[in-house]
Amino acid sequence: MPIGVIESLDHEARGIARLEGKTIFVDGALPGETVEYASFRRKSSYELAHLVSVLSGSPARVKPRCEHFGICGGCVMQHLDPMAQVAAKQRVLEDSLWHIGRLRPGQMLAPIHGEPWGYRHRARLGVRKVPKKGGMLIGFHERRSSYIADMRSCAVLPPHVSDLLLPLRELFAALSVAERLPQVEVAVGEQGTALVLRILEPLNARDEDLLRQFADRHRIVFYLQPKGPDTAYRFHPLPGPRLSYTLPEFGLELDFRPTDFTQVNHAVNRVLVRRALRLLDAQPGERIADLFCGLGNFTLPIARSGATVVGVEGSPALVERGRQSAAANGLADRVEFAVANLFECTTASLAALGRFDRMLIDPPREGAIEVVKALGEDGPRRIVYVSCNPATLARDAQVLVAVKGYGFTAAGVVNMFPHTGHVESIAVFDKA
Repeated sequence: MPIGVIESLDHEARGIARLEGKTIFVDGALPGETVEYASFRRKSSYELAHLVSVLSGSPARVKPRCEHFGICGGCVMQHLDPMAQVAAKQRVLEDSLWHIGRLRPGQMLAPIHGEPWGYRHRARLGVRKVPKKGGMLIGFHERRSSYIADMRSCAVLPPHVSDLLLPLRELFAALSVAERLPQVEVAVGEQGTALVLRILEPLNARDEDLLRQFADRHRIVFYLQPKGPDTAYRFHPLPGPRLSYTLPEFGLELDFRPTDFTQVNHAVNRVLVRRALRLLDAQPGERIADLFCGLGNFTLPIARSGATVVGVEGSPALVERGRQSAAANGLADRVEFAVANLFECTTASLAALGRFDRMLIDPPREGAIEVVKALGEDGPRRIVYVSCNPATLARDAQVLVAVKGYGFTAAGVVNMFPHTGHVESIAVFDKA
């Protein structure tokens, strides 16, 4: 059995070892450990391997809290102390910035992190009827598999949602559409919890009665989704708590639909918004751009500073939600929303939005390369970039620095998803 010394973790939280010119990626191994491993895929320059045994363990190795860890694909880092997870993610960020962009920020910001358990306020869980495993399964997919993990609890879901997993199994097994219900989406707001059922066939009257009884008993709201996300509608109860989250520091409450994109971790999002606003340092009277603005998570707090904000987003539904929240929070006179596909941004289309003093960019995993390429000589003097992918941040940062003449002022990691390999970060660029 081959033996390797683990040097670091990759962006999927796999241990990295080097052997005879090859890179070995070992599931479950931690930096500093000496391990035995078994390769299951071999290529000329790398191998993928399973951990067989730990010969010399890391002091940061801990016992996973969840009994499903190692099978369920929802978490990959529960065997690593939470603070060590943050340090590992910071190294992933720094390595990406250097190896892809050949960049180092002027300052590394203190990491943003929070409670590592019960944080996940959004989740998409698979549903499948598997008689050999006792009937209905509800959970995340198994690691590197299309199978549904046999989950009976989940430590990263809020406890009241985790407690619903077994009752939901019984409910779904009793429905006439049990084999035509592939997915349930969880959305937790501060006033209530919604479950969106993806149904491939209509419910009968008995199904509807069972759902109503379950919703009333467990104080949740069922939505039904017959086709795409836009078809989701509130089923029961029709009156009742709305879905929203608050940003108390800014005196804001933002409504959302259960299929809208919102940040998974409400507590860390509050800290992230505070950090982003402090770094942006918007002043009264300035004109600020918030690109990929979603439903206004940063847009409305920026407007509270007294600046005028233009939020740009590709989804008309999210833009409409943002406009409604701006009006409800008394900010309609300081906020303007526009619908635009920023992946097709050009110098002309960006210039048509007007001149901006500062800019916040919060793109999806694909990054914002077309936006940064489109920046002209009169571009904003400061850019705050919130990233969910260190690789595309590094690529875009290289253009901002080498082509557009910005200085790379600061960067830091945000542990929005504890126990996963997901690395969120924030970076600041200033005109030289």
